[in-house]
Amino acid sequence: MKKNILLVLFLTIFLSLGCQRQEVIKTHGISYLKNREKLVTINISNKNDVVEVLGHPSTTGMIDDNTWIYIERTKTRGKLLKFGKNYLKKNNVLVLEFDKYGMLANKEFYDKDHMKKVKFAKVITENDLKKENFVYSFLSSIRQKMQSRRK
Repeated sequence: MKKNILLVLFLTIFLSLGCQRQEVIKTHGISYLKNREKLVTINISNKNDVVEVLGHPSTTGMIDDNTWIYIERTKTRGKLLKFGKNYLKKNNVLVLEFDKYGMLANKEFYDKDHMKKVKFAKVITENDLKKENFVYSFLSSIRQKMQSRRK
C-alpha cells in the first residue's frame, strides 16, 4: 500500500515536471507589428524611415512597388482539452502606400478581429445531370446487377 502511494506520488511529480508551463509561440513575419506601425506617420515618413523601423516588406504590390505589405502571424498550441491543436493567436497585416516621391501617403492596419469577412453566395447550383443522391444511385446499381443475374 505504501509502495503504491509512493509510486503514484513519484509519477505525478515526474509528469508535472516534464510538462512545459510556458506557452509555445510560433511567429511568422514581423514581431510587434501593431506597436511598430504607430512609429510610422503619414506625410512625414519616407521609404527609408519605414525600412529602418519595420525592415523590408514581406510583399510589395503587384502593379507597382509603391504598395508595401507587412505581415505578423502568431500561432500557439491549444489547451490539453483541445488535444494541443494549433490556433491562430495574432494575424496582423499592415498595408503602406507611398506616393511617387517615396513619402508615406496611406496606411491601413488589419488585425484578426477587424479583417473583412469574405461573403459567399447563398444560391445553390442545381445539378441537372444527377438529381438523385448517392444512396439511391447505389441501391439502383445493386438492383440492376441482381436483375441481370436472374436472366
